[in-house]
Amino acid sequence: MNEPSEFVRSKASAETLRERISAIGLPKNFIRATGGLVICFSWPLFDLARFSVGSELFSHIILIPFVSVYLAWSSRASFPPHSEPNRLLGIGLMIGGVGLLAALGATFLRGTPLGRQDSLVVTSASFVLLFGAICALCLGRQTLRAIAFPLGFLVFLVPIPTFMVAAIESFLQHGSAHVAGFLFKLVGTPVFRQELVFQLPGIRLQVAPECSGIHSSLALLITSVLAGYFFLRSPVNRVLLAVAVIPLALMRNGFRVFTIGELCVHISPNMIDSYIHHHGGPIFFALSLVPFFALLYGLFKLERRKKSVVGST
Repeated sequence: MNEPSEFVRSKASAETLRERISAIGLPKNFIRATGGLVICFSWPLFDLARFSVGSELFSHIILIPFVSVYLAWSSRASFPPHSEPNRLLGIGLMIGGVGLLAALGATFLRGTPLGRQDSLVVTSASFVLLFGAICALCLGRQTLRAIAFPLGFLVFLVPIPTFMVAAIESFLQHGSAHVAGFLFKLVGTPVFRQELVFQLPGIRLQVAPECSGIHSSLALLITSVLAGYFFLRSPVNRVLLAVAVIPLALMRNGFRVFTIGELCVHISPNMIDSYIHHHGGPIFFALSLVPFFALLYGLFKLERRKKSVVGST
């Protein structure tokens, strides 16, 4: 008796999937362990996805796993046929992941549970650590080295703890205020500054937390990490590109405060309620990409020049 056509198609699809997994060289124990981990963390991961969709700051999180999978898939040609597991690293990561869950459980037992964001920090960090442990124990040293960047990129799956968000916002606020104050003095605009408050002719400006630009700064940081991976080979240059995000963020936000202040002084104080104030973030973010890509291009050309010099000797 012939099997139903739908069953035949599903069976063929399953066999095709198994063939593809086998072609990539992923061990069955890795597939099973990863599947079990995802099932165990199904609710925290679902809650993380809902949190990401509803958050302006962490809207990128839902895309991170897909980017990591794509990066790992792109490097599959470098996967060795077999490599010995890194048991020491795997056990260490496993202890770290389980330890985070134990600490989270202890907060509930003490009656001092963490807020939603901080709870997701712990559960998502535990998931990343345990997944790293699975990779170390099931894929081996050479394969782990081949997927080191895609695996490390999963750190962006973890939200920033609330206390760190507050600290980063405060740093960006004060740093941007310093830049804006310098620009006002540079062009000769009369200004009296007290910390985050600027008294300008006819208008009083304050650099609020929502003006810190933390969202665009985080987006630029992720962009710099990916750009460094694709276009640069030197670890030093990759770090330099990522670190450059900090002064770029301060200059971008400071220039935005300066621009709004100058518009209020020279056009109308009503410019404080203009489009450029409330919705001009993408414009200034695009402007910050100009020096960012200029730096990336300079580092890229420098590496090519060094490579050509080494190749000619």
